[in-house]
Amino acid sequence: MNAFSFLAPPRIKKPREKGITMVLDKGMGLKSAEDLMEISGKYVDFMKFGWGTIAIHNQELIKEKIEMYQSYEVDPYPGGTLFEIAYLKNMFHEYLAEAEKLGFNTLEISDGSTKINPNEKSKIILETKERGFKVISEVGKKDPSEDFKISLEDRIRLIKMDLDAGADKVLIEARESGKNIGIYDEKGAVKGDEANYLMEKVDVNKLIWEAPQKSQQVYFVLKIGPNVNLGNIAPEEITALETLRLGLRGDTLGKVKL
Repeated sequence: MNAFSFLAPPRIKKPREKGITMVLDKGMGLKSAEDLMEISGKYVDFMKFGWGTIAIHNQELIKEKIEMYQSYEVDPYPGGTLFEIAYLKNMFHEYLAEAEKLGFNTLEISDGSTKINPNEKSKIILETKERGFKVISEVGKKDPSEDFKISLEDRIRLIKMDLDAGADKVLIEARESGKNIGIYDEKGAVKGDEANYLMEKVDVNKLIWEAPQKSQQVYFVLKIGPNVNLGNIAPEEITALETLRLGLRGDTLGKVKL
């Protein structure tokens, strides 16, 4: 039982389809990651091994980390950049085989740093699903100058294409900084009109908003509710985000209802 549990409202238990928290692992050691899970594992749904980090770490250690995360009902997966590298090298099938060997159950399919025809991306999502993986796709570009070229209508169309192809969730690109990308301006503030329009056109329970900044997390918790799906959360911010969801922090106290 948690300390002061009578003051904290309960939240949806795992496995969750909404209220998802995706955390970014940029290369934590096994012991550090296990310590993190011991105190915060119940609040994490997905652990993303950032970009291509796992390609420079020992295979057996990565296996151990995957198994450890899964023991806490946390679903780890490699960042989409690693998939994109495999795609560029024409090694997509080798990528799937290695992911199976390591023990991943979920993969991210993205084109944030590459150019993949949307129809080709749909085929890749379908094939990945047929191989038995869950798929988290990502929409948006990592280069702001390229991301700005995507109109809001095109962004919505691409999201729907990924979902129609079988993606379980779609990440809305914001990178680690949460600035000058997608629905965020150069200071990291949410472009409210664009976010609202996107919410009107797509089932928000199918989206994971990358929201690395506290102000962004507060915005979505207050706008959508405590069971909004949020991603790119720093490991040290897991508990802070959960208190925002539960109204245990001044920003959301008395403003959320579970």
